[in-house]
Amino acid sequence: MTDLTRPRLPRGLADRGPADLAATDRIMRSIRATYERYGFEAVETPLIEYTDALGKFLPDQDRPNAGVFSFKDDDDQWLSLRYDLTAPLARSFAERFDSLPKPYRSYRAGPVFRNEKPGPGRFRQFIQFDADTVGSKSIAADAEICMMAADALEDLGIARGDYVIRVNDRKVLDGVLESAGLSGEANAGRRLTVLRAMDKFDKFGTEGVRLLLGRGRRDESGDFTKGAELGEAEIDRVMGVLDAKAGDNAATCDRLDAEFASTPRGAEGAGELREIAALVAAAGYADRVVIDPSVVRGLEYYTGPVFEAELTFTVTGEDGQPIRFGSVGGGGRYDGLVARFRGEPVPATGFSVGVSRLAAALRAIGSPILGAERPRGPVVVLVMDRGPEDMARVMRLVATLRTGGIAAELYLGDAGMNAQLKYADRRHSACAVIQGSNERDAAGGPVVMIRDLVLGAELAKGSKDRADYLELRQKAQFPVPEAGLVDAVREVLARH
Repeated sequence: MTDLTRPRLPRGLADRGPADLAATDRIMRSIRATYERYGFEAVETPLIEYTDALGKFLPDQDRPNAGVFSFKDDDDQWLSLRYDLTAPLARSFAERFDSLPKPYRSYRAGPVFRNEKPGPGRFRQFIQFDADTVGSKSIAADAEICMMAADALEDLGIARGDYVIRVNDRKVLDGVLESAGLSGEANAGRRLTVLRAMDKFDKFGTEGVRLLLGRGRRDESGDFTKGAELGEAEIDRVMGVLDAKAGDNAATCDRLDAEFASTPRGAEGAGELREIAALVAAAGYADRVVIDPSVVRGLEYYTGPVFEAELTFTVTGEDGQPIRFGSVGGGGRYDGLVARFRGEPVPATGFSVGVSRLAAALRAIGSPILGAERPRGPVVVLVMDRGPEDMARVMRLVATLRTGGIAAELYLGDAGMNAQLKYADRRHSACAVIQGSNERDAAGGPVVMIRDLVLGAELAKGSKDRADYLELRQKAQFPVPEAGLVDAVREVLARH
């Protein structure tokens, strides 16, 4: 006997069952409807791109080619699984530049892959749903993306007040870094280290970020992350940005102008945020789209406004402790990404929803968009006799149900009736159809027995009221002529 291969799943990946897939489908249908309401159209890009076309923009890359799954093809070319949906869009837009309308508004959805250390809630494969406007330098495009993100969350059943779209501008951050003495190409690496440290504010808090801005931070496992090695004055300057949010958007913009717009770059970013604040206020979104200078976003390719969709409610976890889901999406302006292919500036902005994380949050609040915890399985037609003629009869019953638009399955195992009914329960079926010799040879002509499996389960629990018990029993299993099969099954399915 040969050695058996042990079934095992790589870390950071997950098998997904019917309930998860159905919930994901409902979420994506809702988001799709929102995006299309804003005039975005569908496009699909491949899972695999040339590595140099994707570029190296992921956060937390401490070594070359980290963060992506890459391999060589038979032409000795490096290929990579996409790590997001934006970099492939930039390549696609540049390749089809002459044939596309400008601005170009599109949405995409699908799995992306990160070759990172997996952990709780951190997967190597997950689903994103993006919408982007390419070819418009208007700040109105950024404001519109933020408003669409708010509508997408509300359309999914997240109440106003339970989320916020937080907005900042990378130019403000660039201005602060310039004023801290980190301008020029020689300081590019340190600037990136500072931005990544700031992006950890929600995770590590003030003290953790200060350590990352200074000499570095050692985590609970003992791993040490080297810091940006700023002085105390520069650290105070950077930390001031993270705490610059005021009472409302106008007040926050005033504070940014007064304290963090001392450089031309910083002043430009503060002006863009003031314009976004005015646009969202005019459209009635000022209570949901909030200027917040603590938003950084980890990807390197952002060049202007950046956004974060954050859930603000808390739920109780399995351990009894409160859980706050935080960010479920984000994006920003990336005016230099398409330019990598064309050698000329091509403005662009977009937003990405993390579908898997959002699904977990919606499940926690019991959002109706998810529907049943697990979708109902097909009607199961039982097999009581297995001769050729008998099988032909039940196959005809299954075909009749399917022709009537009802999902139906013929039991193809070799178990008896009770085991077949248990099988139907495991398939989460609402209804089973039975026809044995007694039903085929009925005096008035062939009949089928319809079993309502949901009511049958209630009946098995017992009813204290005899009248209720008898009513349930009559509805839980009853005969109908073969000609009435489809109507009878529809009636049972309609109950559930």
